[in-house]
Amino acid sequence: MAGSGSKSVLFVCLGNICRSPIAEAVFRKMATDAGVVDQWVIDSGATSDWNIGSSPDDRGLACLTKHGIETSHRARQVTKDDFLSFAYILCMDESNLSELERRAKQVKNHQAKVELLGSYDPQKQRIIKDPYYGSAEDFEKVYEQCVRCCKAFLENNS
Repeated sequence: MAGSGSKSVLFVCLGNICRSPIAEAVFRKMATDAGVVDQWVIDSGATSDWNIGSSPDDRGLACLTKHGIETSHRARQVTKDDFLSFAYILCMDESNLSELERRAKQVKNHQAKVELLGSYDPQKQRIIKDPYYGSAEDFEKVYEQCVRCCKAFLENNS
C-alpha cells in the first residue's frame, strides 16, 4: 500500500463508522491544506467486522460537512497486511490498542507503530470516546479531539 518514500497512517476504531473515518478525513484535509497529501497514504479501519462496506455514521458525516470536510470512506476491517504496509496505526481507545497489539504479535516482522491517536493531544485527552450512543455534541467533541491530535501528528511527521 505505502510506496517507498511515502508516509502512511491508518486510523482505527471499533467499527470504522464514527471516530476513525472522522480522523482519516480530518488528517487528509490537513495534509491537503499543507500541500503534503501526495506524500501520504491515509486510510482507516475497524477492529471488528460489523460494518464492512458501510458509510460513516450520518452524525459524523454531518459534523464533517459542517466543518467543510468530505469523505467517501467505506468501513473495512484491519488486515494483517496493514501491519506491514503502514508506518503508523493510530487508534482511539485502550480496547482498540490492546486488540491491535494482540494482532500485531501475529504478524512476523510487522513495521507499524501502534499507538493511541490521543497520545498526540496537546490537551492530554488520550482516549477518544465512541460517540455512537451519544449525541451530535459527542461527534463534535470527537472532531475537535481529532483536529488537535492530527495537527500534532502531522507536525511531528513533517
